[in-house]
Amino acid sequence: MKAKLIAVGERAPRWVADGYGEYAKRLSHWLPLELIEIEPGLRGKGRDATRATSDEGARVLAALPKNAHVIALDGRGRGWTSEQLAQRLEHWRGQGRDLALLIGGPEGHAPDVLARADEQWALGPLTLPHMLVRLLVAEQLYRAAALLANHPYHRA
Repeated sequence: MKAKLIAVGERAPRWVADGYGEYAKRLSHWLPLELIEIEPGLRGKGRDATRATSDEGARVLAALPKNAHVIALDGRGRGWTSEQLAQRLEHWRGQGRDLALLIGGPEGHAPDVLARADEQWALGPLTLPHMLVRLLVAEQLYRAAALLANHPYHRA
């Protein structure tokens, strides 16, 4: 199984890119994780934010791997403990499909992206910067894989 993290936004700050890279590297032998950056929709004075979100959504859907299990990161999704995420990861592995984890833009996901998602995952009730979500998702996937492998990383 492989995973793609499909994220709206380009050019993460160096500290985010470095942190993401570190966890993606650690995770690589358990779950190869590839970052796909999606060009954000045009926003600003006189621009339609709904149109920008719709444009982003079309690009996100076009980037989905065929037959992937799609998980949209969304504040209205289900929250999991680290142990529950490990159980989900084990379940996803058992399906024999690749994963696609989706991070939306400033207004979230387009309705058709949420409709396509097989499930929605909330990292918690806080509003988080979208670039930071990349790093958190990579770390949490690493933690879940480490739990499944009985690796001592998780000590809760």
